[in-house]
Amino acid sequence: MRKHTRFTVKQILFACAFLIAFMGLTVFLFTYKRDEKRFTHISSQLFTNEMCGNTLSMHYTLAYPENFGIHGYSPTLPAYSRQKSSAGEAAAESILDSLKSINPGKLSESDRYTYTLLMRSMENNLELNRLKYFEEPLKPSSGMQAQLPILLAEYAFRSKKDVKDYLSLLDQTDEYFASILIYEQEKAAAGLLMPASSLEKVKEQCDNIVTKEELENGTHFLQTTFSERLQLLYNNGEVTKEEALEFLAQNNRLLRTVLLPAYEALADGLFILEDSSIPLQGLASKPQGAEYYKRLLIAETGSYRSLQDITALLSAKLKENYQAIDALAAQYPQCAELLSTEDYAVLPYKDAATMLADVQNRMRGDFPELNNGKQTAPNVVIKTVSPSLEDYCAPAFYLTTPIDDTDNNVIYINQKNSPNGLELYTTLAHEGYPGHLYQNVYCGRRLMDNNENKLRTILMYGGYMEGWALYVEFTSFDYASDLMKEADRTQDAVCIQLEKHNRSMQLCLYSLLDIMIHYKNASYEQIAEILRSFGIENPSSADAIYTYIAENPCNYLKYYLGYLEILELKKEAAALWGDDYSDYAFHTFYLNCGSSDFTTLREALLSSSPASYPQSGKID
Repeated sequence: MRKHTRFTVKQILFACAFLIAFMGLTVFLFTYKRDEKRFTHISSQLFTNEMCGNTLSMHYTLAYPENFGIHGYSPTLPAYSRQKSSAGEAAAESILDSLKSINPGKLSESDRYTYTLLMRSMENNLELNRLKYFEEPLKPSSGMQAQLPILLAEYAFRSKKDVKDYLSLLDQTDEYFASILIYEQEKAAAGLLMPASSLEKVKEQCDNIVTKEELENGTHFLQTTFSERLQLLYNNGEVTKEEALEFLAQNNRLLRTVLLPAYEALADGLFILEDSSIPLQGLASKPQGAEYYKRLLIAETGSYRSLQDITALLSAKLKENYQAIDALAAQYPQCAELLSTEDYAVLPYKDAATMLADVQNRMRGDFPELNNGKQTAPNVVIKTVSPSLEDYCAPAFYLTTPIDDTDNNVIYINQKNSPNGLELYTTLAHEGYPGHLYQNVYCGRRLMDNNENKLRTILMYGGYMEGWALYVEFTSFDYASDLMKEADRTQDAVCIQLEKHNRSMQLCLYSLLDIMIHYKNASYEQIAEILRSFGIENPSSADAIYTYIAENPCNYLKYYLGYLEILELKKEAAALWGDDYSDYAFHTFYLNCGSSDFTTLREALLSSSPASYPQSGKID
């Protein structure tokens, strides 16, 4: 007969307590992992769907999609349809409901940050999308009619599959532009069509971006750039001579039979829609336009401040810049005459490469390094924009590299604008170091090194990125001023400081005008009167300023409000960290957070410690 072990009451109570505690821990771990797994699944699905639904976007985000679990995708340009738009909105609402059922407190610190960004972004975008037909894909200055060819011309060929994907996208351009025309027709029916003056600009671009003559002569930039990229693949043995010739033939055929007719059809369709009775006005002139503007402002800048607070912030900065200019002009009255000659802007360095190297040297110690011992310093090539693209490109630009291929970077200079001297120096800082190129490489490498949630690559905030580029551009004015002092050109150094404050005041003024036009429904006459008070009396100049702002709501604010938000964060960091504050620590904090809205950044700052960041460093 088996002998049974006898337990004391104390042992039984202890065992029960242990069992209850163990079961509680098991439940906790289960629910913790459940929320973590659910968020990982949702974010992974969102990332994959976004990548597979827009091959052009994917190609500029990921060099090798297969390394991110993306296989067997079909090359796709995301054509518009009302049904797709409605389905997308319903899907977004469903995802938002799923996210709300997740407890962010049970996520890792990194995922909790991503969760907060995603929730805020989706909630605002849903409200934005419910205000139908305000979005404008064909802006005269930056619409897809001009952007798509540039993105195609710079589409990197890393493999034979990239060439095939490119040709497949080119073959879809007729459907893509046809869908945009349908959207514009729906906008017209909703009473939200752009004015005839704006439509005429877009139509003119459609007529000139792709022409039959250029295609017949083989001189169009989508022919020459395709050939150049294909030649590199051939040289590397990625494609045979026969394959290269076949690809060239396909490209020429698609340009003639698909892209050219697509532009012609879009131009014809826009001509039919033209309505000369529609005035050029701000968003506030339309029903619900002011509400749309508030949501657009959040989406474009990442700032959740009220319009009243933003106006106060801008007004204070305008006054600050005015006082700085007044004080410098009073101390150095001779500089006013020097500014008019622009001789002060001629720097000791003439070429772009030397200027960029000087900026990189001067930023040492104030910005974290890119070469962390694991990776080489990124290569930077400065190219000129193809003459065929000069009319449709910015004065300079940097196209972001994929997060898994940050080694090779290109900055493009538009020779039509002929930036030189001080303007070229500050432009290179804005686009290169410590601007877009530096920020893109830093954030991409950090994301990959730390295996952060890849959803962060599509949660992009214009204010975070453009605000940073403007912030470092203004810093580069100080670098240029130091350069002049070193060359014993003290007056020129002062002139550069005057120019910095003048540019800041100009962008600040235009940002205030943006709010007046699009939120307060200010008329052209009211704007012209304000401009006259700032010395801009030429009617054509006033007309150009009003037109650009009216056609591009929130564009100036994306830059300047983003810049002011960074300055406000910087002040808060200095107050919070006290003697432990340094610019290096603040810059590291800002870059480590990655692209974010400023509310989430501010929350992260409040829980941060300067001890987490080194106090100095250097750029390799």
